[in-house]
Amino acid sequence: MSVIGTAALGLAAGVIASLVTPGRRGPFGFMLTSLLGIIGAFAAAYLGQEAGWYQAEDSTGLIAALLGAAILLLIWGLLFRSRRPTSSV
Repeated sequence: MSVIGTAALGLAAGVIASLVTPGRRGPFGFMLTSLLGIIGAFAAAYLGQEAGWYQAEDSTGLIAALLGAAILLLIWGLLFRSRRPTSSV
């Protein structure tokens, strides 16, 4: 898969992963979610191909990119979640 194809796949995976992962995203919005998806796609593609799980042209890369983006979003949410109470009932 080309670099542009992986970036487009990561963008789509970031948007899909932001819809699938639970919790509130807070202020980081579409740009950061997309960037994390792209990073997750590149990391999953590199690690999956180096480990021999799939080849560059396999459709398994979409699943790996989605999982990579979801894991990055979950880690980001755990590290940078708001410590303030959400309501003062």
